[in-house]
Amino acid sequence: MENYELASLKMSQNEENWTLSFERAKLMVIHEYGTLSWYIDIDGISDEELLNRFARSEEIAVAVRTVTIGGKNLNGDGYFHPNPAHRAAAIRGIGELEGYASSPSR
Repeated sequence: MENYELASLKMSQNEENWTLSFERAKLMVIHEYGTLSWYIDIDGISDEELLNRFARSEEIAVAVRTVTIGGKNLNGDGYFHPNPAHRAAAIRGIGELEGYASSPSR
C-alpha cells in the first residue's frame, strides 16, 4: 500500500466544480492480487453544504483531480461518500488513477 498526503483536491460532477478546503486528505493506493484500488480519506472539510448535498443524493459519482504535497498530479473517477457529522468524507476510486505509476519493487 502506498500513501500520499494531498495538498489540493478538486471534484466535479456534470457541470459543477468544487475545490475542497480540508484539514487533511490522504490518498491510498492498494495493490492486491494483481488489482489496483485507490481511496481518499478527507478530514476537516469546511463546506457543510457540499457534505449535506451528497448525503441526500443518490448521484455520488465524481471526477477527482488531486495534487500531492510532493507535487504529483493524480486524477480519476470515484464515488464521494460524505460524513457530515464528522466533517469528513471518503472517495472510493473506480478504474484508473491517472498519473500513478507504481513504485519499483524493493
